[in-house]
Amino acid sequence: MTEGRTGQRRRIVILGAAGRDFHVFNTAFRDDAAHQVVAFTAAQIPNIAGRAYPASLAGALYPAGIPIREEADLPRLLREEAIDEVVFAYSDVTHAHVMHLASIALAGGADFALLGPKRTMLAAAKPVIAVCAVRTGCGKSQVTRWIAARLRARGLRVGVLRHPMPYGDLARQAVQRFASREDLDAADCTIEEREEYEPHIAAGQVVYAGVDYAAILASAQAESDILLWEGGNNDFPFLRPDLLITLVDPLRPGHESAYHPGEGVLRMADVVLVAKSNAALEDDIASVIAATRRMNPDAVLVRGASRVTLDDPGAVRGKRVLVVEDGPTLTHGGMATGAGHAAALAAGVAEIVDPRRSASPAIAAVFAAFPHLGRVLPAMGYDAAQRAALAETIARSEAELVVSGTPAALEGLTKPVIRARYAYEEAEEPGLGAVVDGFVAAAPG
Repeated sequence: MTEGRTGQRRRIVILGAAGRDFHVFNTAFRDDAAHQVVAFTAAQIPNIAGRAYPASLAGALYPAGIPIREEADLPRLLREEAIDEVVFAYSDVTHAHVMHLASIALAGGADFALLGPKRTMLAAAKPVIAVCAVRTGCGKSQVTRWIAARLRARGLRVGVLRHPMPYGDLARQAVQRFASREDLDAADCTIEEREEYEPHIAAGQVVYAGVDYAAILASAQAESDILLWEGGNNDFPFLRPDLLITLVDPLRPGHESAYHPGEGVLRMADVVLVAKSNAALEDDIASVIAATRRMNPDAVLVRGASRVTLDDPGAVRGKRVLVVEDGPTLTHGGMATGAGHAAALAAGVAEIVDPRRSASPAIAAVFAAFPHLGRVLPAMGYDAAQRAALAETIARSEAELVVSGTPAALEGLTKPVIRARYAYEEAEEPGLGAVVDGFVAAAPG
């Protein structure tokens, strides 16, 4: 047994954001009698702290479950709970952010650890393609949908496993399977979850997600010929990939080497996809390609495009519109605007209405927390109160119409909604399709 400062089990705090932290616990600590996870901490996602990781998921060593505390409580936890080790387990943060937390841990007398992906990746019985990225908002979802459609066209049963977003009842969300909008309703999915799941379901694709990825993997591979991991943020895949595709974003040159763990994901990639190359400057494309070649010279490198379309461009021409965008892409993804904003301008709107003028208090707090945001409204909807605040902000605005760049359907609004949709396209030949086809041809079975 590895002993901590107390002479008992080594005492651990896992820093997280309701995703990788739970996966790290499940794969590395749940049944390990040498370690005791004293607490998780929460960041990025509202209303996670103050809850508990339930006993039904925590296992026999944790009959009372595990408390989830605010990350700001870390110094107190170190001091009051005799913590031996702090494990960092979330994504899409600067390298400096990680080391600031490391400094807090070290000053409090604890070790600081990052668990490598090999220690936490699960081995599948079916071939695995993973789609990851160096930042949130690179376009993973549209690429994953495009690959899934290509695989289904070959007659393959595809299981899409999505990076976790368990923001509700964790025990109930242990293993989730979404094949219809009714499944989303039954699970009381947030707007953030619907943004990821609804487009897959509309295409006839089943999506698996939840908390316990060993159980999720068992469920998915039982009814699939091939597994497709759709990453969240810029995280490592939870499954051991046979083909790892990492997206870089020429709209944010330099980010590929500045954020954790995105730089590691880029260095691991078999294929690097230069996303949105149709919307970026050639100098910026050249910059991310040069960075990729320095960090991962052996990767196959291809360019891709992201095509944005409005359902009814004529309906917005000459109108005052309020633009709603994918929330995480704007907030911790760091983008000032998104696809909806670009589509509205291209359609010739008279004005993009600033949502700050009508923001409810909860939405005003989001703008205060993320001052880089442009004249767009992040689709914040982690709970019913946020969804109501979003609807109130839209209703109070001077806009005649809403242009929605979020993949989730916005419901219950008092203004007409025109959807902006974006889809992956090949930008060169041979492109990503040739890579995927070659992988399938060589895959066993």
